[in-house]
Amino acid sequence: MKQIEAVMRTAPVIPVLVIDEVDHARPVAEALVAGGLKVLEVTLRTPAALEAIAIMRQVPGAIVGAGTVLNPLQLEGAVAAGAEFIVSPGLTRSVGEAALSAGVPLLPGVANASDIMLGLDLGFTHFKFFPAETSGGIPALKALAGPFHSVRFCPTGGITPQSAPAWLALDPVLCVGGSWLVPRGTPDPAAIEAGARAAAALAQNAGGSAAA
Repeated sequence: MKQIEAVMRTAPVIPVLVIDEVDHARPVAEALVAGGLKVLEVTLRTPAALEAIAIMRQVPGAIVGAGTVLNPLQLEGAVAAGAEFIVSPGLTRSVGEAALSAGVPLLPGVANASDIMLGLDLGFTHFKFFPAETSGGIPALKALAGPFHSVRFCPTGGITPQSAPAWLALDPVLCVGGSWLVPRGTPDPAAIEAGARAAAALAQNAGGSAAA
């Protein structure tokens, strides 16, 4: 659990990336790292994803994980590609046990108390609150934080640069997932780096509740 907490505390925003072309991987990673966002989540939504993970791992300073991992087979493929952590939109016993067996940090998705209790049963204490805005938003997370006071979260889904500071100001929130940082298509490294710098400064705007 300390491993995934270290990942979550590296920066206030974890970019959620959809890489369509392998050639985009390195410039995207270099721009994000240069802007201060070292933790990169490459979603397994495209055929280029696994190769993109391997390429991004070569960028100095980058901490690269796989997102949208739905089953143990995908988890195995992501680890083989070099993923340093795994993110799933939900939590099943098979995915949780596969991550524990592989010794790879897992950030499983939860949306309610039952999800969190399953995670706790498996030994997890850090979760992706997903989809954050449509699962009740900040009021829902505050309500869950009462009975699950030792749990820490990375809200993802519908988070914007405008709403992120309010999420980051919550004590149980260590970081947020951000899909706004890298639009799909040919990357614009200068724009990506500028956006990353702005995102990296969000912790300061939230009162420093997430370590930058």
